[in-house]
Amino acid sequence: MRLRRFATLAVLSLAALTACGSGGGSGTSALRIMAPASPGGGWDQTSRVAGEALKSAAPSRKVEIYNVPGAGGTIGLAQLAGEKGNGNLLMTMGLVMVGAVEQNKSKVTLADTTPIAKLTEEYEIVVVPAGSPYQTLADLTAAWKADPAKIAIAGGSAGGTDHIVAGLMAKAAGIDPKQVNYIAHSGGGEALNALLGEKVAAGISGIGEFAEHVKSGKLRALGVSSPARLGNVDAPTLKEGGLDVELANWRGFVAPGGLDDGTKQELIELVTKMHDSPAWKDAVIKNGWADVFQTGQPFADFLAAEQTKVKAVIAEMGLVS
Repeated sequence: MRLRRFATLAVLSLAALTACGSGGGSGTSALRIMAPASPGGGWDQTSRVAGEALKSAAPSRKVEIYNVPGAGGTIGLAQLAGEKGNGNLLMTMGLVMVGAVEQNKSKVTLADTTPIAKLTEEYEIVVVPAGSPYQTLADLTAAWKADPAKIAIAGGSAGGTDHIVAGLMAKAAGIDPKQVNYIAHSGGGEALNALLGEKVAAGISGIGEFAEHVKSGKLRALGVSSPARLGNVDAPTLKEGGLDVELANWRGFVAPGGLDDGTKQELIELVTKMHDSPAWKDAVIKNGWADVFQTGQPFADFLAAEQTKVKAVIAEMGLVS
């Protein structure tokens, strides 16, 4: 009898432990944040900054950051879809992923996620290596028009924000966007290495990814995709450089699909607490990000509108058939 009772208690204890470690509500379990790209890029940077801010805002909550690179974040998106109902997982994503879903004809889409929060916006920057013969955007554009195939441009994933900016720049310069020699990379770190190694003529990325290297003199900024000059980088706008292009990248969090309302609200409240922390606010200023915080249904509506808009843009540019 005593053995049977002990066995019953052991089974109950194991069941309780299993329940605590499974999906479901956020509670006090460890929160995992997926950066669906290689280290060094904008999603990785945002994920790690968010992780530190979460630790300061909720010290009792363990936070783990991990990377799942490839295919503009759609490999990570597919993994997220396999975590249905898991309330202890967030994935950093943004405009890049919206385009990549179309570009890669991903079977899993953002409709399979739970939108949690829009976090930041960031303008794009066009750079060349310090030793480049192109001193201005006009110099680069002239060489580009003369021989589009010769000007290799490094950036993030195919169909993502960097690629869209390259296509819009080509269109503004009178170059067929289909002729753009765009070299896609799975993370900002890889694109940076291509630039520093002078393997490409130019690079396009979020300002935060290249800013330090522009300040150190390793890269030269030719233009930014903002409507007016920015205080955190010494560069003219693309429009000032002769190309009428303006575009802001944005980043946010989504969770797996299948969350109950209570779990979804817990995650929104946790991310709101992170957003309100001094650590996050300091990082936003330091990285030159714009704070565009938006949660729940308003973010879900924004995400739906972005998918419609981006699909039309990249189709017009010939990035998808």
